[in-house]
Amino acid sequence: MKAISIEDIKGIISDISILMDKNRDELIRLDGAVGDGDLGLTMSKGFRAMANEAAVTTENDIGKMLMKLGMVMAKTVPSTMGTLVATGFMTGGKAVIGLDSLNSMQFSKFFSAFVEGIMQRGKSKPGEKTLIDVIYPAAEALRQASGSEQDLAKCMQPFYAAAKRGYEDSKQLVAIHGRIAYYGEQSRGKEDPGAAAALLIVQGIKNYIEGHA
Repeated sequence: MKAISIEDIKGIISDISILMDKNRDELIRLDGAVGDGDLGLTMSKGFRAMANEAAVTTENDIGKMLMKLGMVMAKTVPSTMGTLVATGFMTGGKAVIGLDSLNSMQFSKFFSAFVEGIMQRGKSKPGEKTLIDVIYPAAEALRQASGSEQDLAKCMQPFYAAAKRGYEDSKQLVAIHGRIAYYGEQSRGKEDPGAAAALLIVQGIKNYIEGHA
């Protein structure tokens, strides 16, 4: 796969939505252990709204479409995680305005901006036991892979592997953001629900692109 089209973006959002629906109860369980337990509902509802909007949009600019989808999520689920993910899509979309398809380097540009937007909005950085510990290393792996590989599908394995490794490593970090931070040192060894949701986003991207290579 040399590039992904607007139709592919629609498919990616749909695949992420399906994953969020399938893992809704698990996200509720993880969030309930350290927070208010609504993350599964937030991600399921938010991505379903995005998928529904993507299915009917007539936008032919990928950047503008991604920004619009981010706004849909922000309006649908104005929670902390909903707002962060929405900001990621809006910031990432802004980085690729004017394009009707994304090659590997352009998709990497979108995802790096996606991560940067979330970091700025959440005032967070790697090592603080958040979704950043999943998506930041994934963005770095994608940037490196896309620099030498034109086939986007071949970039997906290092992209997902970095996210998975970041997720596993994050379990041993001490949280300083969100409700899980109330546990202080006791948060070490616990799973961060936001990181789990972020891993599903990366997995949805990987599943779609590899499945349509």
